[in-house]
Amino acid sequence: MRIPPLYKKPSWQRLFAGMVLGAIISWCIFLYTFGEWQEDLVTEIEDQAYSIEELKKTNKIYKEEITALNKINQEKLRVQSIHVTLLNGERYQFTTLNTYMIQDHVKEDISDVIAKDLESVYKSRKLLKKAIENKIYKIDDKQYKVEIEEMFIYTTLFIELKVSFAK
Repeated sequence: MRIPPLYKKPSWQRLFAGMVLGAIISWCIFLYTFGEWQEDLVTEIEDQAYSIEELKKTNKIYKEEITALNKINQEKLRVQSIHVTLLNGERYQFTTLNTYMIQDHVKEDISDVIAKDLESVYKSRKLLKKAIENKIYKIDDKQYKVEIEEMFIYTTLFIELKVSFAK
């Protein structure tokens, strides 16, 4: 069996030539369009990279400033007041005066922490605790001992106490 020689006919030759020419033209159009898209994308990526670098520089400057300001502010923080609370005063049937007297005695014992920076007060917290707990408070001919339940150190020193009879 033999394949017919259609490639010799001019109509078939024009068809194949048109297909080849169409493929070449469409390939050129594809390359041009793809090149334009790539150029736009490369330009956009370069703009974004420049923006990212600028934002990183700005962010770094802000972080340095914030760190410096935080250090300055941290050095300025000082204990300004002392707040003492009795948790179990009603158990011993304390009057308001008795409660006030114990709170006042505790405040007097640790009044030297006022106007000190927070770091030094934090470092001496165990000493403060021992100074409060080791003292016996005498009220109405009875001796009481206090135990620190919680202590929060900030610009106001919060102390929560539990009272018990001294032995």
